[in-house]
Amino acid sequence: MKILALVLTIVLLAGCSKESKDSSGKDADAERGRAAYLANCVACHNNDPSKDGPIGPALKGSSKELIESRVLSTSYPPNYKPKRPTKVMPQFPFLKDEIPYLAAYLR
Repeated sequence: MKILALVLTIVLLAGCSKESKDSSGKDADAERGRAAYLANCVACHNNDPSKDGPIGPALKGSSKELIESRVLSTSYPPNYKPKRPTKVMPQFPFLKDEIPYLAAYLR
């Protein structure tokens, strides 16, 4: 009986891992970032973040620092060379809490 309880405890603990993956194996943080990206970014950036959009450049591989700078203040991090010289991106302050998820999706 003790062995059965131990096995059940191990199985339950294994199901409570700290990784944020859903049952399909996809990273939940990246999925949330994808939802934020599709809802707010695809008007200017491509639906596929690895490709340039009609106004905005490809975003795949963008650092969290770059995303935060551009989304919150439309500036660039120190020593960053922009891909495009345009200055048409508006601020999206309501996305402040989504930045870590956007970064997870765009990595």
